[in-house]
Amino acid sequence: MSSVKQEKIRDHYDTIADIYDSHYDCTKGKSYHDHISGYVMDALPGSGELLDIGCGTGLFVDRYVRNGGTATGLDISRMMIERARRRCAGSVFTLGTADNLPFRDNSFDAVSSLLVFTYLKNPENMLAEAYRVLRPEGKIAVCTLGKKLLTRGIPVLYHISEKIRVKHVVMKNFGEHYYNEQEMRELFSSAGFESIRIQWCSFAHINMFDPLFSLASRMEPFVEKRVPQLAYNICVSGEKPEH
Repeated sequence: MSSVKQEKIRDHYDTIADIYDSHYDCTKGKSYHDHISGYVMDALPGSGELLDIGCGTGLFVDRYVRNGGTATGLDISRMMIERARRRCAGSVFTLGTADNLPFRDNSFDAVSSLLVFTYLKNPENMLAEAYRVLRPEGKIAVCTLGKKLLTRGIPVLYHISEKIRVKHVVMKNFGEHYYNEQEMRELFSSAGFESIRIQWCSFAHINMFDPLFSLASRMEPFVEKRVPQLAYNICVSGEKPEH
């Protein structure tokens, strides 16, 4: 990731740290985040040491710890880290970037990343670093917006909102790149991960207005099971081989 893009992302999340939880930890935002984080949780060991890349205010770290594990969070934003430390006082939070993780080889049993992967200019670097810090047989799970007909217009919406200076958690143009199943499988496989599993989730997207969001939530189980091509988020998991 270029230094200019890193600075833009860091500045944005420093600015919106005060409203982040009102977006993802209240009402429909909480429903959405709980739903996608459930897919990530199911792909990871129930206990062990987790690294959460792009941890934000510690929402997923908190869930993992409450489930019985221990966790370290990493984020590019100092303000987000400060809020994460207040939420999860017993966990460690570190400033850093996904493509240069400040941790030793074989340090973690699990790596997670929610809603960050689309920002990465070089996702290969992030996956290589995740592979390096995972212990043998460690698990990784990434959930992010996928490449679908329904997501193609999102970057344009972000660009417009940036021009009119909307203060919003996600309404910012970072040059996102969305991936389909084949692209994600190739990225994870090239990094060395095995037992790769890909699922589509979240038909009720956080940016939907009510009553559409409520209707989509009721339809979500059916859509994810029967017509996953209508879901917005792609969740990819894999395992570092034993040898």
